[in-house]
Amino acid sequence: MKRRRLLISYAHPDDESFGLGAAVPKWIDDGVDVYLICATNGDVGTVPEDLQGRYATVADLRLSELACARQYLKFKDVFMLGYRDSGMPGSETSRHPDSLCYLWQHQPERVTEDVLKVMRQVKPQVVVTFNRYGGYGHPDHIAIQRATVRAFDCLQAESAPNGYKPQKLYYAGFPKLTLRLQILMARLKGQNPRHMGRNEDINIVKILDHIEPVHARIPIADYFDVWEQASRCHASQGGGRITRTSRLLRRLLYSKQGFTRVYPRPARDRVDEDDLFADVLL
Repeated sequence: MKRRRLLISYAHPDDESFGLGAAVPKWIDDGVDVYLICATNGDVGTVPEDLQGRYATVADLRLSELACARQYLKFKDVFMLGYRDSGMPGSETSRHPDSLCYLWQHQPERVTEDVLKVMRQVKPQVVVTFNRYGGYGHPDHIAIQRATVRAFDCLQAESAPNGYKPQKLYYAGFPKLTLRLQILMARLKGQNPRHMGRNEDINIVKILDHIEPVHARIPIADYFDVWEQASRCHASQGGGRITRTSRLLRRLLYSKQGFTRVYPRPARDRVDEDDLFADVLL
């Protein structure tokens, strides 16, 4: 019997847990083999003082956190592309010649080929990546999103006999209601929703502005425990923040994970799936 296979193409250690930490165990329980591309090693992530000095480099720390999260998310395999973390837009690190952002700008075919190699090896029927804004505008998110879409399109265009073609492409989405509540709460607290996060470099207003239509919602409420456990592994990146939201509020805001279906493109922008493998041929 042929297995269902899904490939997540993300940028950093922690993206897999914070973004899809409940969806991954849901897919696995549904009998899907889930694979992950992690394009960078998280080299320039900000690390709290109490966690500094435990590893030789920030990358070593971030990769140890990913190894911890894998114990809970149980990917079939993880493909590390080994690019350097770029940091946020406009930063000096984003201009480093080994950074993912820089290489995508100057050698997009190289990054695309790395993603293509993984796709040809895994042969996923379904591919998931960030939306066109990279979730919250991170240049590495945008770079791997662009490379993934280009790789997907390349495989679709190939006409070799019996050649592999992925069948569906999705962008993972943020829930609109959650973003609107975050903006409201920030303003009530006297905070600027355009400058949020540890480094004040997260613009929630722009995230909301770049939300894309949702065509699929999958139920994930039964997997909050796994989501918490995997996210806590990424302590250097604030991995405990999910548990600070009450279970009741999480069930209200996060009971379903939304996705934008990019291919095949839907005729109308409405939710018409509760399973990313709907209509997939094995």
